[in-house]
Amino acid sequence: MGRSSRYPRELRERSVALVFEQVGQYSSQWDAIRSIAEKVGVTAETLRRWVRQAEAGAGERPGPTSAEAERIRELERENRELRRATEILKAAS
Repeated sequence: MGRSSRYPRELRERSVALVFEQVGQYSSQWDAIRSIAEKVGVTAETLRRWVRQAEAGAGERPGPTSAEAERIRELERENRELRRATEILKAAS
């Protein structure tokens, strides 16, 4: 189960698309991110993170996709729970 986002998905998707569409009009991707973030009402760091996630999801950047990262978090959580259960069972025996 994923956590709910502070921003609507449509805002995230449109903001990222704007960065990709308009990056050529700026001296760097960061300049594009800062400008667009101000226009859409999010922090530049938030938009930068969305752009990096979109790049990873498209295979343009190394690292797990958003879906893979969520699955990793789920497996790590399950692993912690199983380790706790194992410790409890060891202590009880």
